[in-house]
Amino acid sequence: MKKFWLGTVGVLALGMAAPASAADLAARPYTKAPPPPVVAPIYDWSGFYIGANGGWGSAHNCWDVTPFGGVLFNDGCVNRSGGVIGGQVGYRWQANQFVFGLEGQGDWASLRGSHVSLLDPTLTERTRVDGIGLFTGQIGYAWNAALLYLKGGAAVTSNRFDLLGTLTGLGLASVDTTRWGGTVGVGFEYGFAPNWSLAFEYDHLFMGNANDTFNNTVLVGHPFFNALNRISEDVDMVTVRFNYRFGGYGVSRY
Repeated sequence: MKKFWLGTVGVLALGMAAPASAADLAARPYTKAPPPPVVAPIYDWSGFYIGANGGWGSAHNCWDVTPFGGVLFNDGCVNRSGGVIGGQVGYRWQANQFVFGLEGQGDWASLRGSHVSLLDPTLTERTRVDGIGLFTGQIGYAWNAALLYLKGGAAVTSNRFDLLGTLTGLGLASVDTTRWGGTVGVGFEYGFAPNWSLAFEYDHLFMGNANDTFNNTVLVGHPFFNALNRISEDVDMVTVRFNYRFGGYGVSRY
């Protein structure tokens, strides 16, 4: 009987100890799922764009006149500066970090200046650039939303050359010309929003020499009448540009 009693007590003790032992077992470790990978956007410069620009321009003209039997006479130079404002449209495509593009730009200009003729001080020579056009190709290198680029191509200017009376200021003769030349430039552009970018650009225009004649009857008998005026021209432009590019922000990468 005593053995039976002891056996019963032992079984009860084991039954009571079993839940406690199970409770003492360590909980199964929980591993949190890794966060999703971060998607870093890449600014894509590809696509059509349109924009506006404005800034400052400066033109340099020198006059060479042949009033006496074809003899060349250097009649001085004139520098003038003023504002430019206009727009541009173009297309770019991107290959890795290299960006290529084509662009057309047109600007209204107000670059005017004058100087007294060295050949005849009673006359004042006035030059004016009213319009500028650029047709260029681009090549650039992009650091995501930042782009440094070079450009070059053809340039055209709309000009007016006048002869005025130095004392009276009255116009005696004038000629309007359209001149073609070349241009090179450099710019830095930054995409500050998905489709918007801001750029600063410098361009130099090589317009060469053009031959013009003043044959207004007021100048009959004057050395400038039917004289050949060889006028050289160079233009510098510094502009701020805003562009809107059609299309999405670009592609993404992990």
